[in-house]
Amino acid sequence: MQKLGLIAGGGGLPVEIAQHCERSGRPLFVIRLKGFAGEGLSDYAGAEVGLAEIGKCLKALRRAGCRSICLAGQVSRPDFASLAPDLRGLMLLPRVIATARKGDDALLRLLVREFEKEGFVVEGAHEVMDDLSLQPGPLGARAPSQDELADARMALQAARAIGRLDIGQAAVAAHGLVLALEAQEGTDALLARVAELPAHLKGRPGAGVGVLAKAPKPIQETRVDLPTIGLATVQGVARAGLAGIVGEAGRLLVLDREAVIALADELGVFILGVEPEQPEPKGP
Repeated sequence: MQKLGLIAGGGGLPVEIAQHCERSGRPLFVIRLKGFAGEGLSDYAGAEVGLAEIGKCLKALRRAGCRSICLAGQVSRPDFASLAPDLRGLMLLPRVIATARKGDDALLRLLVREFEKEGFVVEGAHEVMDDLSLQPGPLGARAPSQDELADARMALQAARAIGRLDIGQAAVAAHGLVLALEAQEGTDALLARVAELPAHLKGRPGAGVGVLAKAPKPIQETRVDLPTIGLATVQGVARAGLAGIVGEAGRLLVLDREAVIALADELGVFILGVEPEQPEPKGP
């Protein structure tokens, strides 16, 4: 197996990828991004690298014999003035700052192109672990009702709309109304906002009406930034009084799958995979 260089930010996804490589026997080298990577990666062979230390990162990957890389985990947009770049990072920084003005997805595409120019193959988390993606249909015991399916369609429509504007990946809808949209705050904060909304907007108390949808942006670099759900998402949905979660099959990552299914079943939350939106046909 080709050795994988895992460039790791925060959250559970990098840990899950590292554990998968360990189980499958795939050689692994972990670049732990300073200030982001969690302690769960400290036992793996690797190096700690600052966000703007591009030269150090490339040198470490080559020295370790990595030809493929995977960028995974949460990395918040930095204060560019506070970065401490090495020489290679300093050369790239003006382009990074200019590209960042075009949105997060443009910035991620730039980073992917830079690694590819250096000869690395960039693998998505769902390519490293082919069982990470949500499949079509319900995940777990609970299936949505017809009313909940209508809310799921509305929430997905809203999530795709803000994705086209490179704003966020998630939306919540109930009774045919969009209740909340995700921007830079992230899904957990979005659900916390929904939990504070008046109960009548979400339906009868305890009825569990309303759906969280997550969808990738149309121009998104799917090898780097696919939407993700995990235990915290299921808990947040339940606390917000919502009925379930919907995402595009093959384009939503499910972390700690078995535990997520067990928790969703326990809390009565459905998780549904639907077919991705098809691009509109181009005219002549």
